[in-house]
Amino acid sequence: MKLPKIHSITKKLLVGCVGGFLLLFLLFHMTANLFILRHDDGAWYSAFCHFMGSNWVVKIFEIVLLAVFLLHIVLTLWLAITNRMARPVRYHEQQRSKTHQNSKLMMITGILIFCLLIVHFFDFYFVKIGLVKGEYMVEVEKIQTDEVMTIHQYATQQGMTPNEFVDAFEAQVRQYSHQLTPVEQEQIDENIAELRRAVPVAELFEKAFAENNFSADHKWIRHITYDERQMLRQNMPECGVEPDFYYRARDKFSHWYTVLIYLVFFAVIYLHLSHAFPSVFQTFGLNNYKYNKAIEVLGKIYTWVLVIGFAAVPILVFLGL
Repeated sequence: MKLPKIHSITKKLLVGCVGGFLLLFLLFHMTANLFILRHDDGAWYSAFCHFMGSNWVVKIFEIVLLAVFLLHIVLTLWLAITNRMARPVRYHEQQRSKTHQNSKLMMITGILIFCLLIVHFFDFYFVKIGLVKGEYMVEVEKIQTDEVMTIHQYATQQGMTPNEFVDAFEAQVRQYSHQLTPVEQEQIDENIAELRRAVPVAELFEKAFAENNFSADHKWIRHITYDERQMLRQNMPECGVEPDFYYRARDKFSHWYTVLIYLVFFAVIYLHLSHAFPSVFQTFGLNNYKYNKAIEVLGKIYTWVLVIGFAAVPILVFLGL
């Protein structure tokens, strides 16, 4: 096995830079997750997810984040393999230092985090990119086109379904088609075709009223199925239908086994970060006998705040809070 020759110190510095970036991201992610605990029908959390999903700067950051995470995995494995290859013969007496034991634990916890992260992606991120079906939401004003609102208004007044109303409207118009010029006939055909395209969206609108699928502020239509999402993307590609991560999180964390999986996830993260935090300072030579104790205390505070913040969401949601 031949790996590119880059100095071990360089690889450690790269791992330190990437690790430091991920430490900051985790704090940001944890803070955003706490919005789920607000009793505002997901207003804050949905607004946050909407911003994260629609802002082009954030979209670039998302790609960078995934690249950084993969880079962290590759660099860590690369560093471990090259260190192993550099010392094929083991020491006669194993080191007993705390650092040595934690370093060995980092590889194990890193692998566990990767496996558990796949579960997390299936629960959330894969829903966003369409690999896993979930529930979705769309802004009400984005689907309130003239055609949709015309169908909704007149169909409701006449006690018809949207499709029945368009059928009746077309039948009535066709009665006078012989009196129209070819240009007028073409315009009528286009108008009817636009109404036909709007029928499924109007039916979704009717369903939202019937089942009260609106958010508390009536800004969003929620509980949209995967098939309805595909319909909206086909008929209204500009509407920007989005995953309903607030509802999905509340639904997922209502099951004890999901909560248990995530608590194991956070426990592994705690073990990983317990070594990762001081390692970043050590990599850049920022630790010495004067500051080691402070760095250790700061690391413990950071790790406990992070893990407790993450764990609070599934636990409190499961308890109905």
